[in-house]
Amino acid sequence: MRNFLPVPKSIALVFVVSALCLGCNAETRARIPAPQTDVAPAAKPGHKVAVFAGGCFWGTQSVFERVKGVLNTTAGYSGGSAATATYDQVGQENTGHAESVKVVYDPSQITYGKLLQIFFSVVHDPTQLNRQGPDVGTSYRSVIFYTDPEQERISRAYIAQLDAAKVFPKPIVTEVTPLKGFYDAESYHQDYALHHPENPYILVCDRPKVEALKQQFPELFKDYHGR
Repeated sequence: MRNFLPVPKSIALVFVVSALCLGCNAETRARIPAPQTDVAPAAKPGHKVAVFAGGCFWGTQSVFERVKGVLNTTAGYSGGSAATATYDQVGQENTGHAESVKVVYDPSQITYGKLLQIFFSVVHDPTQLNRQGPDVGTSYRSVIFYTDPEQERISRAYIAQLDAAKVFPKPIVTEVTPLKGFYDAESYHQDYALHHPENPYILVCDRPKVEALKQQFPELFKDYHGR
């Protein structure tokens, strides 16, 4: 479980966090191939929902809220029950929940497959089992919570494509499972990276993800200043 770290009082603290976050930085990773299986953009604007878990939800949200075609994001919990969907309980690593982000997007502007490409390229390392960088436990596992059979089909095909091409040095461990419930996280978690830009965890683990999005997907990057 993360500590709510204060603004660093010494360079040494930043170095410590940097060492812990080596596994979650994406700025040196190349843009991976686009999905061969996807849907065509919708003919008319609309709203669809995708739910992803890829480590700390602060970083996952900070990426997706800056993607063109994404209308709204919410940090929350998926995989467990409503009764255990609180930060303190999820941090005990026995609720079945994963820190997740609900992404509401316009399918006429961005496809589900493109969201998956960003998820695997920028958001996290899909080969790390039950952890991302310094965050260890099943609540930080990699999961695609699909909302319909089409999302499941595209997700499974994409994982098979990436594994067959050996895009990553190790097999992808991302779970693909139906969404049974999404529960909003506490208000202080929403847009956390935006509101705490000098937190060393955000500086080292999350800001590089945003920079990677800007570098790898410049055509999809948009500035975000909060709701």
